[in-house]
Amino acid sequence: MRKHSLRLFLALLSVLLLTACASQREARERTGEPASGFSIWKYLDRHQKAWLFSYFTGDGDGLHLAYSYDGLIWRALNQGQPLLRPEVGQARLLRDPSIVQGPDGTFHMVWTTGWTEKGIGYASSKDLIHWSEQQEIPVMAQEPEARNTWAPELFYNKGTYYIVWASTIPGRFPMNGTAEDGYNHRLYYTKTKDFKTFSPTALFYDPGFNVIDACFIKEGSKYYMFLKNETLEPVEKNIRMAVSGKLENFPASVSDPLTGQEWAEGPTAVKIGKYTYLYWDKYRNHRYGAMRTKKLGKAEWEDISDMVRFPGGMRHGTAFQVDASVLKNIQRLTEPKEE
Repeated sequence: MRKHSLRLFLALLSVLLLTACASQREARERTGEPASGFSIWKYLDRHQKAWLFSYFTGDGDGLHLAYSYDGLIWRALNQGQPLLRPEVGQARLLRDPSIVQGPDGTFHMVWTTGWTEKGIGYASSKDLIHWSEQQEIPVMAQEPEARNTWAPELFYNKGTYYIVWASTIPGRFPMNGTAEDGYNHRLYYTKTKDFKTFSPTALFYDPGFNVIDACFIKEGSKYYMFLKNETLEPVEKNIRMAVSGKLENFPASVSDPLTGQEWAEGPTAVKIGKYTYLYWDKYRNHRYGAMRTKKLGKAEWEDISDMVRFPGGMRHGTAFQVDASVLKNIQRLTEPKEE
């Protein structure tokens, strides 16, 4: 009986070890971590990093946040309720929230305040829960004919915050193809170091077509911009990429479409482990898509849309890295207390 029990124990132990090894291999594939001595918990304890995703739902109800440790499974924070509701702009919307953490730890956020406005929203926070008084930055006030300011994107580079958004100024650029309601967007920008004074608004990018929804990531000495070709006829509605050695000098040439036949918008890119992940809103299908690559410069993309999970109703936002302590504090302050 003892020998039989020992054999049974060893057999069960072997099954557990094989299961653990399989789980580790799966986790390595998700995070891109090396095989030697891998443990997801050791990884998290050692690096103490998490990733957040800012987004909105509906027409622009406020700031929502989701979190992930692996870039694949994203879970809503604050029981899926907004952490900040909009108070500025004529339409009082909060769409397309873009968040960047500065070197002093402060989080800065900009957003779309309405469909036909000339300003964008701004607020800052130390913990992503308690926010400063909201402000409206009148970025297109000098253009009386500007029809909109959409999807402002924040990017921090060499001590300066860049804000890039899409606007249509009627008659300013030739219309190649058609678009909804006669919109013909180009990308504009302003720069700031303190969110109190801003450089004059200027044209940031003209690829020769209707363009919106820019986002940026830097790898090595190169800047990568992901953007949406908004042309309706002939139909585009896809995400493309441009590459430059200088942030303010992207070439007009762009990549072939990265996304497929499903209409796409709101790209955001983030580095997690050895992968660069690109997420986008498949807005007509009411779900998110994703792809990843280990070699951003070569753009060898793997579509992982079937592997990712996001909160229901999630719309256009920005993925960004934080210390795990930031996430834990949000959970501590927003999750229901146990009785």
